[in-house]
Amino acid sequence: MVTMSELTTSVDPPGSGPARGETARSGLGPLDRLPGIIDEEPRDPLIEVAIPVYNEAHVLAASVRRLHAYLRETFPYRFVITIADNASTDGTWDVAEHLALEIPEVDAVHLDRKGRGRALRHVWSTSVADVVAYMDVDLSTDLHAFLPLIAPLVSGHSDLAIGTRLSRGSAVVRGPKREFISRTYNLLLRTTLAARFSDAQCGFKAGRTEIVRALLPAVEDEAWFFDTELLLLAERNGLRIHEVPVDWVDDPDSRVDVVRTAVDDLRGMARVARRVLSGAFNVPVPARTRDAQLPTGMRRQLPSFAVIGVISTVAQLALYALLRFFMPVIAANVVSYFLAAIANTAANRRFTFGVRGRQRAVRHQLEGGVAFLVGLVVSTVGLAVFDTVAPSAPRLAEVGALFALNLFAAVIRFVLLRAWVFHPRRAAEETEPVLQEQSR
Repeated sequence: MVTMSELTTSVDPPGSGPARGETARSGLGPLDRLPGIIDEEPRDPLIEVAIPVYNEAHVLAASVRRLHAYLRETFPYRFVITIADNASTDGTWDVAEHLALEIPEVDAVHLDRKGRGRALRHVWSTSVADVVAYMDVDLSTDLHAFLPLIAPLVSGHSDLAIGTRLSRGSAVVRGPKREFISRTYNLLLRTTLAARFSDAQCGFKAGRTEIVRALLPAVEDEAWFFDTELLLLAERNGLRIHEVPVDWVDDPDSRVDVVRTAVDDLRGMARVARRVLSGAFNVPVPARTRDAQLPTGMRRQLPSFAVIGVISTVAQLALYALLRFFMPVIAANVVSYFLAAIANTAANRRFTFGVRGRQRAVRHQLEGGVAFLVGLVVSTVGLAVFDTVAPSAPRLAEVGALFALNLFAAVIRFVLLRAWVFHPRRAAEETEPVLQEQSR
C-alpha cells in the first residue's frame, strides 16, 4: 500500500527555492512509477505539467482527467501531471491524493502556505523533467495549443514559451472588464519595463528546466506576479521567449480578486524596475541554443531505422541476385524492392516510430509505399544509367552500385517517414475528434 511521505528539510528563504519543509507528496510519484525513467535510458523527453490549485475540489478531478486523456491520446512525449495544492481549506487535497493513486502519470504535492508562485517554484525546482509547464485548473486555454507550446523548448529553439490571448491569431471569449485590465497591464509592462512579450498573465506557460532553475533564485514573488517576473528576468538576460496564439474562454467561476491582484502586480513592477536600475536583475543562465543536438526523437529513431534498413537491404539484395537468374535488371529490382518495402514499413512502424495496433496500418503501408516509390525511382534510374554506361560490368559491381543507390534512397525514405507518414501531429489531429465525441 502506498503511504504519504513527509519531507523534513528546512524551509528555504524566499527567492532561493521551494519551501520543502511545508510540503507533503502523495504516493511514490509518477517519476518513480513510469517505466523507462529510472531503470533505463529515457526514450523521449519528459514533460512535467504543474496545475496550481487553491480550493478547487469541485473542478479538479474533471480537469485532470480531461488533461490526462488528451495528453495520453495525442501527446508525442512522455509526461507527468503534478497537482500543486497551495494551502486549500476544502477537499482539494483529498481529491488530489485520490487522483495521484488512481492515475500513474499524476502526482500531487501539498504546501501549507498560499501562493501560486510558491507552488510553481516548488514543483519546478524539484522536477527531473526536461521541460516544465503549468496551466490553470479551469483549462480555459484550448489544449490544442500545448504541443506548439512545448515543441520549440524540446528542440532547443526557445528557452521559455507562453500562450498569448492578445495576438491576431488568438480567439478569446471574456468580459470587457477583464479584457481592459489585461490589455492595460500588458501595455504598462511594455511602456515602463520594455517588455517584448504580449501577454504576461495567460495561465499557459512552459520552459526548459535548466533555464527555469537558473532563473528561479532571482524571482522574488510567490503569488500572481511570479510568472511575469520570470518572463521579465528571462528577457533581461537575453533568453528567447516563444509565443503561441491560443483559444481562450473566460471561466465564469473564477474567484481571483482582480483589484488586489492588479495592485500586487503594480507593486511587483515597481520592485522589478528598482532591481533593473540597480543592476541586480542579471543572472547567469545556460547557453540558449543547442545547435549540436539532434532533433527530438531522432537519437532513438536513427539506430532502429538503420538496423531495419540494413536487414531489409541485405534481404532485397539477396532476392535481387536470385531474381536476376530469371528476370532482367529492372524487373528484378522492382520485384525485390516491392517485397522489401512491405516488410520494411511494417518493421519501422512498430520499432522505429512506436506505432502499434491495426489502426491506420493500411494507410501507413500505402504512404510508406510512396516513400519507397521515391527510393525505387532513384535506384532504378541509377541502375539504368549504370547498365548503359557499363553494360559488361561484373555482377558484383552491379550489386555494389545498387547498394550505394539504396543508401541514398534510405535517407529520403527516413525523412518522408518521420516528417509525413508517422508524424505525431497527424495522429493528434486524427484522434482529437474521437476524444471530443467521447467527452460529449
